[in-house]
Order: sequence, then C-alpha cells, then structure tokens
Amino acid sequence: MRRSNPSIEVSGDADDRGSAALEFILVGLVLLVPIVYLIVALGMIQSQSLGTEAGARHIARAISQAESADDARRSANLVLESVVGEYGMDAATVDFSLACIPAGSVCPSAGATLVVTVRASVALPLVPPILGLDQVARIPVEATSAQKVSRTWGTP
Repeated sequence: MRRSNPSIEVSGDADDRGSAALEFILVGLVLLVPIVYLIVALGMIQSQSLGTEAGARHIARAISQAESADDARRSANLVLESVVGEYGMDAATVDFSLACIPAGSVCPSAGATLVVTVRASVALPLVPPILGLDQVARIPVEATSAQKVSRTWGTP
C-alpha cells in the first residue's frame, strides 16, 4: 500500500514574501554605517594620539641631547615637522610646550628635567565646514614626556 505525503500548508500572508531580504539590507545599513564610521574615527584618533606621544618623546630626547639652546630649538622643530609628516597630522593644530623642573630656571639647562607636552586636535571625518561644524567636531589629544638633561649640557 502506498501512502501519500500530506500537503504542507503555509500560513501567513503572501505579502510577507521577500521582506526578510529587505529587512536584512535595511537593518544591515542602519547598523553597519555607524559602526564603520566609528572604526574610522577611532582609527584617526588613535593615529593622532600615537603621533603626539612620539612627538613628545622624541622632542624631549632631541632637546636633552642638543649642544646649545639654538641647536635644541632647531632639533625640536625638525623633529616636530618629521612627526607631523609621518603621522599625517594637521600642522596648524599641532603645538608643543616645554617646561623645566625645577621651575624658574632657564629652560633647557644642565641637570634640569625637561617636560615636553605636544597637543593636537583631530577633525572627525565627514563633518562639513558649514556653520563652523568642522571646528566644533574636533577631538583634542595630548601627550607629555619627561627627559633628564645631562649635568654637562651646554659646556664646550
């Protein structure tokens, strides 16, 4: 005796057919676009953070190893230009400051501890320059490095 398979009935409206692909595309775009933007923005911020850290460290080392104040200033500017170019930083937003410990002494001086701070700001991607939004949508990054200057610094 041969048995036949019972027919399978599909419940639901015929209007729902094909909507899963549309929902997948819509939800995928709604979730994917912000995630990609976040990854790009965080990558840019991380790159600038690494650049400011490298700049602070190398400027402190260059100044502490220079032979005179003029040579220290020249070395610091060359290092800063190199770091700005290497990390693709906006040169207009990069600045560094120099302080010495103990305070009140001529900076740099023999035996002092140099404290170099490099500051920059990262423009968020895809922000239009309308109404100054590109200036508002900036993330500040900062790095500090300390370096001890030799007690024989500046002596011939």
